[in-house]
Amino acid sequence: MTKVGFIGTGNMGGALAKAVAGAEKDYEILLANRTREKAEELATELGKDAAVTDNAEIAASADFIFLGVKPQMMAEMLEGIAPILKERKNKGESFTLITMAAGLSIERIGEIAKGDYSIIRIMPNTPAAIGEGMILYAEDGIDTAVLDSFTELMKGAGRLAKLPEKLIDAGSAVSGCGPAFVYMFIEALADGGVQAGLPRAQAYELAEQTLIGSAKLAMLSGKHPGELKDAVCSSGGTTIEGVRTLEEGGFRGIVMDAVIAAVEKNQAFK
Repeated sequence: MTKVGFIGTGNMGGALAKAVAGAEKDYEILLANRTREKAEELATELGKDAAVTDNAEIAASADFIFLGVKPQMMAEMLEGIAPILKERKNKGESFTLITMAAGLSIERIGEIAKGDYSIIRIMPNTPAAIGEGMILYAEDGIDTAVLDSFTELMKGAGRLAKLPEKLIDAGSAVSGCGPAFVYMFIEALADGGVQAGLPRAQAYELAEQTLIGSAKLAMLSGKHPGELKDAVCSSGGTTIEGVRTLEEGGFRGIVMDAVIAAVEKNQAFK
C-alpha cells in the first residue's frame, strides 16, 4: 500500500490528509506535527488507515512526503530529516517531496534538503478538505509514473491545474488566498441581509448558496462573468443599483489590490 506522510497537520496539511483519506484508493497515512495532540485528533477523525508518528519515520518510509510547515520553519525541518532522505536516495529508494510552502521554489527546497530529489510544488486551498479544492502544482521533469501517482492521489481533493512555477505565486494569491476573501464577502453579504431584517442563520444560508450557484453557473455555462452579471441587471432595477454602489466603493479595485498584495507577500518569502 502506498504510504503518504504529512509533516505538519495544520489547516492545509489536514485538509489534504482528509482528501487522501476519502479517496477511492486506499492509502496508508502517516501524520506528524510539532503539537502531537493535533496530529492525534486528525488521526482519530481520519480512521483506521491513519497513524501518528514523527518526522523521521515519515522521511524514512513514506512514498509521498507532504511538507506542510510554514516557509520560515522549512529550513529547520528539512535539515532535521536531510540525512534520512540522503540515506534513502543512496539505497536507490524512490520517494517524492511535496512542498506547499509559499514563496519557496522547487530549487530552493532541493537546496535546503541537500539532495537532487523528486519534488512537486503545490498550492492547494482549504476546500480540498471536502473535495472541492483548487490544487495548483509545478514540477521540474519528474518521472511520469510518479506524476501519475500524484494526480491519482490528489483526485479526492478537487480540481488540479499545472502551472509554470513562475506563475505559482500569482495562482496561489487567487485560489489559495481567495477562500478568505470569499468568506469575507459571504459575511458582508449576510450582514447586509441582517441589516435589512433577515434572521442571521437564514442570511448566511442565502449568501452561501448564492455563491455556490453563481460559481457553478460561471464554470458550466462558459460565459464571461460580465455577461452573467449583465443578465441579472435589469434596466433601472435593484441589482444595477447595488452594482453601482459596489463600483463607487472601489469593489473591483480593492479585490485586485488584495490579490497583488498576496503575491508580493509570497515573493517576500524567497
